[in-house]
Amino acid sequence: MTAMDSWRSFFSPRSRQTAIESPQLSEKTADISNRQGVGAAGQTYCPVLSVYFGLLYSGKRLHNTGSFRSVQTGTDQQGVCNMGVSSVGIGSGLKVDEIVSQLVELEKKPLETLQSKAEIISAKISSYGQIKSLMDDLNTAARDLTLDRTWGASKVSSSGSAATGAMTGLAAAGSYNVNVLQLAQSQTSVTTKLAKGATMDVSGVMRFKIGNLETKTFDLTISASDSLQNVADKINGDTNISKSVVATVIKDSSGKEQLMIRSRETGLDSKFEVSLGSGVDANGDLEAFGALDTGNLVTLAGAGGVTTTQAAKNAEMELNGVKLESNTNTFAETIPGLSISVSAVGTSLLTIAPDKDAVQASIQKFVDAYNAVNDLLSQSTKSVRTADGKTDDAAIKDGSGLLQGDSSTVSLQNSLRMMLQRVSSNATGAYTRLSEVGMQMQQGGKLTVDTEKMTAALKDVDSLKSLFTAKADAQGAGGGVATNYKTFTDELLAWEGTLNNKTDALQKQLDNNGDQQDKVNARASTLETRLRAQYSALDVKMASLNALDSYVSQMVTTWNKSSD
Repeated sequence: MTAMDSWRSFFSPRSRQTAIESPQLSEKTADISNRQGVGAAGQTYCPVLSVYFGLLYSGKRLHNTGSFRSVQTGTDQQGVCNMGVSSVGIGSGLKVDEIVSQLVELEKKPLETLQSKAEIISAKISSYGQIKSLMDDLNTAARDLTLDRTWGASKVSSSGSAATGAMTGLAAAGSYNVNVLQLAQSQTSVTTKLAKGATMDVSGVMRFKIGNLETKTFDLTISASDSLQNVADKINGDTNISKSVVATVIKDSSGKEQLMIRSRETGLDSKFEVSLGSGVDANGDLEAFGALDTGNLVTLAGAGGVTTTQAAKNAEMELNGVKLESNTNTFAETIPGLSISVSAVGTSLLTIAPDKDAVQASIQKFVDAYNAVNDLLSQSTKSVRTADGKTDDAAIKDGSGLLQGDSSTVSLQNSLRMMLQRVSSNATGAYTRLSEVGMQMQQGGKLTVDTEKMTAALKDVDSLKSLFTAKADAQGAGGGVATNYKTFTDELLAWEGTLNNKTDALQKQLDNNGDQQDKVNARASTLETRLRAQYSALDVKMASLNALDSYVSQMVTTWNKSSD
């Protein structure tokens, strides 16, 4: 007989009557029900045993003491209502961790869709970042084409080696004869020779008078124990003096030393005078040494003590017969927009002419910037399905089709292309359309330049300039190509412009997506906690029922043997 058969047999009417009439069971029942604490206030009873054994014991309930007296052995056995469960699933025999894990994963299923959407939104934000960057390049290129300096670009050439020119701004076209008469040079002065390591013997003052039309005077104290090297160090260490001159000790083959002092800059404004004396009087004048004073410092203060070996000179040249001077070998402001550098005495012919290559380079820069934006927009909005209607995974990986169907992007692409077709009706020259100067939009929106036509158009720079720089009317019509694109891209790139607004909207979507993911994770966490609590309770109940089944089966078996 199985345990469940015994259970059913035990609770059949006949079994209940047999049990009630059994003297052995009555004795054991009395033993169990009369155990200490039965019915005491605040005690917990086993609800299952109370229900079923109430039929046998006339309403008496078993106390949940955690043990019962075995009818068969007379020993204490583990009770059915106080079973401890150390791990979820032990009592029920269920794979609780696996069940809970699968249910939690099912609750988290929406995360897959949300994460996929988040990746797409992030990719769109990145794509709009690229569009904004390329649009900024287009804005810069268009702006450059609206500036006079772009169309007035000039280049200078030189026919000789005496002088060269460099463009620093707008300069009128023309030729200039340069006759270099003299190069600028710095001043160098040296002292008379002294024995190696010789000291000054007496103390005194070394005075520097620096400048040409405007001079500054600085004094340096010399000690009797100073050598020429000490004097050089004092000159180079003086904050004021060292700004204009630098001192060095030089030696000849015999070892004798001289102090060499050089001006740091070329030109007459950097000339200096050096004088020596015994001190400074009350009027600030340098006092001369006495007739009886002797020593190396006295020698240096005398005639020939300090001599100038190279005088400071300005650079001199004649520009178309006009004599000019400069402290340096560069004449920076002689002609506005042109810097002239001289390098040798002699003549040169400088010629300034319009720089058509620079103008063409600026136009090509605009074309390249436009094509870069067009290529990105075309790639982002193109279809990513094959001929049979399937998704082209390879195309998606390189970013294609990311903004397909995005109204803002499609509108932007169309606007950029339409502006190429506009007529610059306010242009004052011979050209009003880009096609007239060799610029054509090809299939797919790509802009190309016909070099031959552009070269011909560059011969009439003023008309070409007007095509790009003409002002628009009050309704925004009739403007030049560069004017239109600059206005358009300025609005796009503005703080409250289309690109920033679109990026902000996408970022808001991404933030909301993150909030939704957090909610899904929170729900999954709550579900997991609830499931584990429920399965823990189930374990306790199942453990109680299993113990009860085993206990009752044991009792039925014992009673059946007793009745035999």
